[in-house]
Parts: sequence; structure tokens; C-alpha cells
Amino acid sequence: MLTDPIADMLTRIRNAIRIKSEKVDIPASKMKLEIAKILKEEGFIRAYKVIKDRRQGILRVNLKYTGGAPVITGLKKVSTPGRRVYVGSQEIPRVMGGVGLAILTTPKGVLSDKTCRKENIGGELLCNIW
Repeated sequence: MLTDPIADMLTRIRNAIRIKSEKVDIPASKMKLEIAKILKEEGFIRAYKVIKDRRQGILRVNLKYTGGAPVITGLKKVSTPGRRVYVGSQEIPRVMGGVGLAILTTPKGVLSDKTCRKENIGGELLCNIW
């Protein structure tokens, strides 16, 4: 049984990038789907889709490479089940000087750091991607 499914998602993506895989399959959930949506909007992945099965479904993420190098160079889980990290709208960190992306879960849903700053809301800092 997984205790941290978001960390599992990030680890699967990290491992797929290391072996230069075109796609990675992840057990689906609403939170993972929202994270994949943000990654697609910000240009970190090519595409994603949900494949129906008899259980919860599978989230297939198509990774993006430019010139043979992966677009995602690093992923870091910030909040864990044992240590939640909450930030206000003024405390949202800039990942890699603004080149990277922080993903937060807020009262308005799962949002990127740029959207949170624009809407002036804070929340739980899930992960950093660069």
C-alpha cells in the first residue's frame, strides 16, 4: 500500500526520464490528473490521457524531450504525509529563479505557483519541478 501517491508519481516520472522512456504509466487519481494537467499547460510534458481499466484507471504521461535532453531535469516532493508545508501567497518560492514550477493545492484546487501569485492565494506546497 502506498502512503504517498504523489511521491510515487514523481518517482515514476523521474525513473522514466533516466531511461529516456517516451511514456510512463501511473495509477490514476484526481490529484495526479490535475498535476499532469498543470505539467502539460506549462510545457513540461507532451500529453497525458487516462486509460480505463477495471480498477481506478491508468494515467499515461507522454514525456517531452528537446534535442535528446528531457525538459524535466528535476522533481522534488516538498510536502510529505509526515510533514505538511503550507505557504501564504507572499511566501510561494520561485523554483530555479522562475524557470521551474511549484505546484500547490489550494482551496480553489491544484494550481501552479504563477496562478497562485496572480490570484493571491496560498496553500500546501506539493512539489517543485524544474
